[in-house]
Amino acid sequence: MATIRTATPDDAATILGFIVDLAVYEREPDAVQTTEEGLRAQLASTRPPFECLIAGHDVDGSGPRDVGMALFFPTYSTWTGLPGIRLEDLWVDPAARGSGVGTALLAALARLTLDRGGARLEWDVLDWNAPSIAFYESLGAMAKDEWITYRLADDALATMAAQADATAGGVS
Repeated sequence: MATIRTATPDDAATILGFIVDLAVYEREPDAVQTTEEGLRAQLASTRPPFECLIAGHDVDGSGPRDVGMALFFPTYSTWTGLPGIRLEDLWVDPAARGSGVGTALLAALARLTLDRGGARLEWDVLDWNAPSIAFYESLGAMAKDEWITYRLADDALATMAAQADATAGGVS
């Protein structure tokens, strides 16, 4: 059985390791820019930009070790008028997959969503990630095929922000 605990700033190295492992799995090994120091500082801040659950499990009989994480942040739905949780990253060490760790992490997030008065737990999955899609669907999760995720980043984000400065004088 997996144990689930809330991450602390002392878990920054573990979280970064999981993020790097996930990036390799998602075929983006060079995309990770975050640092252990950055994660530690963010988790220690007054208003952390994210929260993280860490899963422990005894994979090989040598005792429990950290084998997975669910990194998330709050959301809000104007349609329901209620908060929710956005799962940014779910990672389970390949050696621990199939042992209930992923289910335990998602169950803990579902409980947290409801305990906080939330109506939705949402996340994205890459369209080629068939094992994860099958896992999520086995839990009753539904793909929102009619929605397409868009992102502004890098130069496009800066260009858009400059338009706010030029047209509205920024945000007050």
